[in-house]
Amino acid sequence: MRVMSKKAGILALLAIGTLPMATSSFAQQQGGAAVPANAARGDITVTGEPAPDMSKLPQGPEIKGFISARNADKMQVTAPDGTKQTVAFNEATVIKASKGLFGSNKLAVASLMNGLPVTVKTVQGPDGTLLASQINLRNGDIKTANMIHNGTDQRFAANEQATEALRGRMGDIDKYNIKSTMNVHFDTGKAVLSAEDKNQLCQTASQAESTENALILVVGYTDSTGSDDTNQALSEKRASSVIHYLQQACHWKPYRMLTPSGMATADPAASNDTPEGKAQNRRVSVNILVSKAVDVNGA
Repeated sequence: MRVMSKKAGILALLAIGTLPMATSSFAQQQGGAAVPANAARGDITVTGEPAPDMSKLPQGPEIKGFISARNADKMQVTAPDGTKQTVAFNEATVIKASKGLFGSNKLAVASLMNGLPVTVKTVQGPDGTLLASQINLRNGDIKTANMIHNGTDQRFAANEQATEALRGRMGDIDKYNIKSTMNVHFDTGKAVLSAEDKNQLCQTASQAESTENALILVVGYTDSTGSDDTNQALSEKRASSVIHYLQQACHWKPYRMLTPSGMATADPAASNDTPEGKAQNRRVSVNILVSKAVDVNGA
């Protein structure tokens, strides 16, 4: 069964245009002139406040959710219940991925991409703000996000200018109209698309193509069967199956695809207490969206 519906709750997932942190080889200044960081000098004065010693700060709450916005040294984390919390980070913040990435589990700040699920250990900063002492990611999540962010489809590079222009217009979260949602359903433990599913996906892509300024957001889900880690991986796999088919067979341009998400058992469409309810929850939602800033027809 394919269901077309409005679903305002999905708006919390919308955030693109992560701002990577850039490093500079000119870390110190004197008299207004930049001085290379590796210069052997003893007369350099460094100004600014040092990062606080986190070991001496009171412990804050542990925050779980996904990164829904990112700007400079702060990020917004949206919890499963929709609540949002702003957390600051600095050079003392430890960013790690489970099982490591390329042989090391310590990551750079640029890894904090929008849409990534995170678990954040915090301390209370001197001014009362929350400061991240450690940010934990899952290896599969960071790999998927990097694939989307970098554009694994070769056509993505050819559309780089269009992508950046689109990000400029679509950068604000919670400012989208959902034009329609199609749900693709799966068998237990599976991520295989049926012939009917494939036909429906291309029809949805055609509908989106005829909608001016439309983007597509894909979100995968599971029922309550299996462990949390299994369900997370399965929801991501289902979302990836849909994305690949939309791009490769239905020719939907990658730069018009918002960052996908695997949400496991979150936001169930029906009760998991019955086989019928579980069948409805084993789904991928394909959402056609338009930014309110450019949607001339409204919601």
